[in-house]
Amino acid sequence: MKPATLEEIYRSANEKTVATWAKNSEIGKVKEGHYYDPVKLALATGIQPPLSAAVSRLLDALQQRFQHDPLADILPVRGFHFTFLPLTLPLYDEREPLPEKVAQLAAIWSGYNANTLVIRHLRLVALPNQLLLAGIPESPAVDQRQSFCEQVMQSDWKAELLMRHAGRALPAPFWHSTILRYHADFLPDSLRRYFLEHQDRDYGEVCGELILASVNYNWTTCHPLSR
Repeated sequence: MKPATLEEIYRSANEKTVATWAKNSEIGKVKEGHYYDPVKLALATGIQPPLSAAVSRLLDALQQRFQHDPLADILPVRGFHFTFLPLTLPLYDEREPLPEKVAQLAAIWSGYNANTLVIRHLRLVALPNQLLLAGIPESPAVDQRQSFCEQVMQSDWKAELLMRHAGRALPAPFWHSTILRYHADFLPDSLRRYFLEHQDRDYGEVCGELILASVNYNWTTCHPLSR
């Protein structure tokens, strides 16, 4: 995927979200459950990069402004991550042994493990009830992710991968970290205004070593299976 194409995807997503907000001035229905199981672990690949000053200020600002909103689930600093390819839904208890076929997944991943992922030109991307920090991956990340995805699809993990993506694009086009989830249909006016005020900011870049790990939904629990 060319950078210009990804730029357009992000721009289009923001425009679609703003149009949706314009038709829905309130937050809509409050969600009763969680986006993902908050305790069980999933298998995923990605990076846990150090925070740049710009990203640190962004997360601090969200915490300071919105931490008292009980519907706002803000990504803690210790969970900061960018997913390369999520592999399963949260299926495993933390003390539960992983299935034996994880060895097959680890073998596939050995061709990608410890590669460096660089994502540049980070910016806010809004979904109706979420804020993402998304950017442009440095080559050859797109080809590597596509190759890894194809190998997983040919393995005993195909069913789990398809369940995780639930009919959506595979792999998903965004390269992002979900920095805020709101437990309602739409973000409140305060968060909409924050996005609109900061949507043109460039938050720089992140860089980290790719790992395969068992993680909870926001990576505040992360058990690497490889380094």
